[in-house]
Amino acid sequence: MTLSPAIAVTGRAALAMFLAFAVAYFLSALLRAVTATLAPAFSTELGLSAADLGLLAGAYFLGFALTQLPLGRWLDRFGPRRVLLAFLSVAILACAGFAVATSFAALWLARAFIGVGVSACLMAPLTAYRHRFGDVAQLRANSWMLMTGSLGMLASTLPVQWLLPALGWRGLFWAVGGMLLLSMALIAWIVPLDHRDARGADDAIVRPSVGYAEIFRHAYFVRLMPLAFVVYGGLLAVQSLWAGPWLTTVAGHSAAEAARGLFGINLSMLFAFLSWGLVMPHLRKIGWTVNHLIGWGVPLSLTFLCLIVIMGSSAGAPWWAAWCVSCTFVSLSQPAVGQAFPPALAGRALSAFNLVIFAGVFFVQWGIGLAIDAIVVMGWSRQDAFRAAFGLFGLCATGAHAWFLLRRSDG
Repeated sequence: MTLSPAIAVTGRAALAMFLAFAVAYFLSALLRAVTATLAPAFSTELGLSAADLGLLAGAYFLGFALTQLPLGRWLDRFGPRRVLLAFLSVAILACAGFAVATSFAALWLARAFIGVGVSACLMAPLTAYRHRFGDVAQLRANSWMLMTGSLGMLASTLPVQWLLPALGWRGLFWAVGGMLLLSMALIAWIVPLDHRDARGADDAIVRPSVGYAEIFRHAYFVRLMPLAFVVYGGLLAVQSLWAGPWLTTVAGHSAAEAARGLFGINLSMLFAFLSWGLVMPHLRKIGWTVNHLIGWGVPLSLTFLCLIVIMGSSAGAPWWAAWCVSCTFVSLSQPAVGQAFPPALAGRALSAFNLVIFAGVFFVQWGIGLAIDAIVVMGWSRQDAFRAAFGLFGLCATGAHAWFLLRRSDG
């Protein structure tokens, strides 16, 4: 049952609230994806293997994932505004730590704390939207937040490549830390205080006894978990890391060419999420549910992935852009999960689902690197090892979609 917000925010106030949250999420997405652009610099300066590179990039997602369960409780207890401000302060310190780190271990630890610090940048807004926006507005705001994230990932490509000669990668992290501080000031100024009466009608009765077991056992949550872990997590793993090494190692691009390719991929994602925000209200009116869209959209992504593996060196950025865009069908599951639970549980439900997604990012990101190194040891060329690793990933994604179809009765 979907509940309406007790105190609705509309018009200019809603737009201002969205934009304040969007600035922080833009920066978090830039930090998430920047390793794909910086991978050549890290590999050259630190001599990282594919597994090391995957482990460094995945540290962000591990730190991110570890906070999700306590984050959900804090969002429901203290409200999204206060929680987000506290977490962003950690992100600022972690960016400074990354900028001054001199060893792989220090870089890994700082990147993990960056993940911790920005881990509320999407969950806090989605929880606030669940409390204050109507159902259709939530779907639109979710898609446009993801569009903002794509804009951040877009900024992590060519703009970062252009700034590197002037700032270096260390200076870049100092600059992002400063921008995070400005985003905190914007949120503190614009986003309303988290009053208890701004929560949903069901929140009049606080439910401290409800734990995550109830959420993880929920039939609809269980139905979506494999897709969130493999497909959604895999999308972020490729977009934030492995698309770059594919373009340089398999497609034979230079670092600058790969940055341009990543720019095109993220630009495609930006327009995809913009389009979802525009068309979802109309699709809802004509009877297209989130489940229908996921059911039809995931096979399209599997087809593109199969073609990429077969084509190998001929599969450049346009093919990866097509795959990434086709994976965005799964992004519709996030607000759907939030709406499957009452507002009192919104923070916990959304954070638990985000935990599944980002645990998937970490394991897929690291797993692809491990598979590439292992297959190379078996005597395969590095290009063929990439293709084989992504073929294995495609098999996992196919199994996740089969699970979703088989549990059709679960919501």
